[in-house]
Amino acid sequence: MVSSNPLFRGTWTARKFQATVINDIWPEVAFFTLVATMVVLVSEKTSHDLSISNQLLTVLGTVLGLVISFRTSSAYERYQDGRKMWTNIISASRNFSQQIWIHIPTDRTGKGALANTTQLQNVIEKKTMINLVLAFAVSVKHFLRDEPGVYYEDLYPLISFLPKYANGKDGVESEKLPLWHEDETDQHRHVDEPVTELGADFSSRDSSRRGSNGLSDPEKAFPQVTSDRPLKPARNPPETSIFDYIPLLRFFKWIVRVVTRSARPKGKGKKRRNNEYVESHIPLEIILMLSNYTAWTMRNGLLQPAIATGVTSNLTLLQDTLSNLERICNTPLPFAYQAHLRMSLWLYLFFLPFQIEKAFTWVTIPGTAFASFLLLGFLEIGQEIENPFNYDLNDLDLDYFCQAIQRELHLITAHTTPNPSEFVFNHLNQPFAPADRRSAQDLVASGDVYSHPSEPSAPGVDSLRRTLVRSWKQVNTLSRQ
Repeated sequence: MVSSNPLFRGTWTARKFQATVINDIWPEVAFFTLVATMVVLVSEKTSHDLSISNQLLTVLGTVLGLVISFRTSSAYERYQDGRKMWTNIISASRNFSQQIWIHIPTDRTGKGALANTTQLQNVIEKKTMINLVLAFAVSVKHFLRDEPGVYYEDLYPLISFLPKYANGKDGVESEKLPLWHEDETDQHRHVDEPVTELGADFSSRDSSRRGSNGLSDPEKAFPQVTSDRPLKPARNPPETSIFDYIPLLRFFKWIVRVVTRSARPKGKGKKRRNNEYVESHIPLEIILMLSNYTAWTMRNGLLQPAIATGVTSNLTLLQDTLSNLERICNTPLPFAYQAHLRMSLWLYLFFLPFQIEKAFTWVTIPGTAFASFLLLGFLEIGQEIENPFNYDLNDLDLDYFCQAIQRELHLITAHTTPNPSEFVFNHLNQPFAPADRRSAQDLVASGDVYSHPSEPSAPGVDSLRRTLVRSWKQVNTLSRQ
């Protein structure tokens, strides 16, 4: 499966060129093309010959090609691992929610102290825990994007009811649980300003969401709750600036910052900082809440041992997947390897026109441009997909994964867990078709012993078995024609 072309999907903007590596490599391609132009002009228009022996060209080119291929392959392996881990989250979330919703009873008669709870209370309890499963996926998304805290429009409404203090409902700041500790660098709104309401001011962000048709707004499906802190947007990609299109200007920006001795701006995409406050691990704490709930259901006999094993296995899978995602996100390629590879490639491309000018003359210029575009492009692709959890157009669409989990969990909780006898013996159900097209209602009305219409004199299990064999033969024949 090949991903769709973002350049020709939806409204065209210049930012969509960031889906390619052209924005990142064109200054280097232009530089090596200028070097080739200089070599050709000097060699062809003057008496000086700048060409050198090309004996090392084949050997070095082969080695560089293998190293770049390994670099790209290792980066794509991380990309694939990230996708596999999110598949595990989707699968485990789906399985865990199904087990909670179907196997934990709402009628708890004879369950001791739990016998006094109503069915409504029990349904609310189960639905709340399934919402925490969605909260886990959303918190993993923010965790991988280095967005600390819980005050997001797609996360806070799902966990706002959880305990905030270690010693009861009311407490002081020092008694806050790790879940509610914030990074000291967070921007806080003035107390007199109104609190952000969910669903407000989303029109400006819908267009940046991949695959959005301009109508989708999944955050509107979350609970409408008030917060003592301003809620940050669910999706907050970094703004595109001229430095993204002309990377060379970053060098001059760095010089200005050094000369003026100004501090580096605190933006997105930077490394994690060592905070004085407790940097809470939100996904892990949500897993702890879910584990506490499953332990409570086991202690009160609400889960059968076999189902309890499956529930625990799914929680363990979620926790293991989180650890693997953390490994992918926090294990960069060693800087020495990246620097050595890039410097080696630069030297190779710099001396390339000197080695091929005598054989290709004026064709050296487009040849060098193509070679630099090819090799630098592959090197940049490896760096682009090394961390597939950010907001780049080539990264994994974590918002889509969370929205898929949201839809599936709501689908699961829409299941009413009916008694099979309420729908099996229906006039629309033909269980023995095509050999016997009578409905289940007609079959039950015909008597307790089955008999096929073509053999009413031989009722019993043998007639039923012959009917099932006839059905198999007819299906086998019709499906092969």
